[in-house]
Amino acid sequence: MDSFAFIIHPIDPKRDVSRKYPLLGKVLTEGQINFFSTFFPPVYLSEIEGITSAATGKQIKGWFVACPYTPKRMMELPERTVYRKIIQTGHMAEKLGAQILGLGAFTSVVGDAGITIAQELEIPVTTGDSYTVSLAVQAIRDAAKLMDIPLHEATAAVVGATGAIGRVCAELLADDVERLVLIARDEKKLEALCHRLKSKSRAELVISTKMESLAEAQLILTVTSAIHDIIHPEHLQPGSVVCDVARPRDVSAMVAAARDDILVIDGGMVDVPGPVDFHFDFGFPEGKAYACMAETMALALEGRFEDYTIGKDITLERVNEITAITEKHGFRLSGFRSFEREVTEEQIEFVRRKAHRAGSTRWAHSAKMRPV
Repeated sequence: MDSFAFIIHPIDPKRDVSRKYPLLGKVLTEGQINFFSTFFPPVYLSEIEGITSAATGKQIKGWFVACPYTPKRMMELPERTVYRKIIQTGHMAEKLGAQILGLGAFTSVVGDAGITIAQELEIPVTTGDSYTVSLAVQAIRDAAKLMDIPLHEATAAVVGATGAIGRVCAELLADDVERLVLIARDEKKLEALCHRLKSKSRAELVISTKMESLAEAQLILTVTSAIHDIIHPEHLQPGSVVCDVARPRDVSAMVAAARDDILVIDGGMVDVPGPVDFHFDFGFPEGKAYACMAETMALALEGRFEDYTIGKDITLERVNEITAITEKHGFRLSGFRSFEREVTEEQIEFVRRKAHRAGSTRWAHSAKMRPV
């Protein structure tokens, strides 16, 4: 039976450690977990069963393995040290019999985004970012329909637009919307991206290094590698949709608490084909997975045991190919979730009514933004 493994790691230290070690999660502080994660070995979490192709009936099995580092630790430690721990976790996957390895959350973005890790392992590697792009853009399009936001008249924003995922998301959205705000920290990289997109974009392109620029957008897709939240209630206009693909989250929990006129959705939750049993609670309902996990599973179902999405240059061709592979085998965008909870039709209707009452479809241009 063909097989895969997927690396996860603690993002919210106390919550995620508690899922495997309830006592440690209860007793240790977040600071202690960050510190001790340096010395902890890779962890076997569970065997995954029941994934079945809708097209061929083929079944595969897999494993969750954990790299113990938290995002904070990955940012603090030398890059080579972080690589070493991820590679050790990859060797655990090899010993289990995995034929392809998926890199989850921060393990997929550290350093050169999987290239060094792939070179040090016998099995191929993918970050899952190609399918993450596909599902994130599909989610924002679907949410726009639900919120009565005409896509072709909308202003959208991509936060983290110069990153590997953000660039391709921006390329896809540039044909959908009237105006696209590209937000990142490095203005020179933003200018280069803007000029690259200009010739093939129907949208007016705007660049910004300020989060206040989000007040212009009805649709926001955020995909940074920040270790703390960066989008706060005051940044957003009533009735806007925010699709948060980042892990750790880019959107502050205060947005959910203080702004009932905003729809925040998690990017990339997927229905997995077959009677899947993960034998581990990673925070999703039964039978559902992150898009990056689904890419790894779909490649195993397809028998594509090769380095697939690694490095920081994701192509539209690869995004389109993995979309076709996942659709063939029965992976589908699932219902929306927000901050670990299902988004109900009633919630969407409530936000929609609040937005209509506010009468805000577009704010005046921010002085901090400029067309390029």
